[in-house]
Amino acid sequence: MNYLHNIGAYFLMTAEMFRKPTKWSVMKQLILKDIDDLIIGSLGIVAFISFFVGGVVSIQTALNIDNPLIPKYLVGFATRQSIVLEFAPTFISIIMAGKVGSFITSSIGTMRVTEQIDALEVMGINAVNYLVFPKFIALLLYPFVISIAMFLGIIGGMAACVYGGFSSVEDYIVGIQTDFIPFHIVYAFIKTIVFAFILATIPSFHGYYMKGGALEVGKASTTSFVWTSVVVIVINYFLTQMLLG
Repeated sequence: MNYLHNIGAYFLMTAEMFRKPTKWSVMKQLILKDIDDLIIGSLGIVAFISFFVGGVVSIQTALNIDNPLIPKYLVGFATRQSIVLEFAPTFISIIMAGKVGSFITSSIGTMRVTEQIDALEVMGINAVNYLVFPKFIALLLYPFVISIAMFLGIIGGMAACVYGGFSSVEDYIVGIQTDFIPFHIVYAFIKTIVFAFILATIPSFHGYYMKGGALEVGKASTTSFVWTSVVVIVINYFLTQMLLG
């Protein structure tokens, strides 16, 4: 019953996010701050992980198809498919659930503990709109982060493949271009938009409705990371089944 209550509260909070909006002059500053914290602040770790995981994917692929009868360009093909379809949209979203999700939960949870949210409500401000909506708008730029992850993952794969002696640049590029289906990019960005909504709302829910003191803020951050990751993986399964099945 507690799970059902939390699910209901989550959907009510999501609906409340769009009601009684904060005036634009204030909201604009909140959105710009959240873009800086959530998007720009995440580019470094996303770029680092994408480049090296792309390299690992290409090396693993090359080592597993080390057969003279298998063309070398398949390394680029397999790397592209792995990064575009799953690694960039899904794996990066789970990493972001830890970085961005924990930040959102702890910041809103700290406001709850210090009674700043109560003060907003006393002043007649829709606290959910004030706190959650800017994060949702900021994370609409999340596909930009994922596109960088895709690009750097493929570049990292090429660097590892070429300098490791597994394939040439020409073969790798042929593999990237082989049997390219444009809808796969559309599929990846559809998933990314859905994951962006999850990353904005589930951590906000755990921060907004937490109870207790400073110790509970840490616990709420851990719980939000776990549930955000679980929802991302489950939604990923259903979206893949619907869009590619």
